Amino acid sequence: MSRDQELKERWEQVVQKLSNQFADGDTLDLDAIIYLIGVQELGQLNRSFKKDQKLDLMHIAICKLLTPYGYYQLDFVDEDGWPHYKMLEQLPNLKAGEQSILMKEAIVNYFLETAYIN
Repeated sequence: MSRDQELKERWEQVVQKLSNQFADGDTLDLDAIIYLIGVQELGQLNRSFKKDQKLDLMHIAICKLLTPYGYYQLDFVDEDGWPHYKMLEQLPNLKAGEQSILMKEAIVNYFLETAYIN
């Protein structure tokens, strides 16, 4: 199986599993999945967040997802439990489609590492 086909199948598995678990079967999009990863990484699952905090959660997720690629590194966790990352390397200029593929690949790898999918 080609790498692209494997990524596509694993991505669909992630979307289906998360959509069933968190959206009553409605299909979650990339941003919603990034948000869920941010909530997971923060570890404060049973609370609601303000709009700016939701953006911060998505930033946490993106940093976490791109850490294995060498773009970010966890710097510290503040007194409220929020992780802070430092940029190690500037992200390359990617077209929108390339960004989407990178994020989907990083998300699939995240869920493989956490054994959410196989």
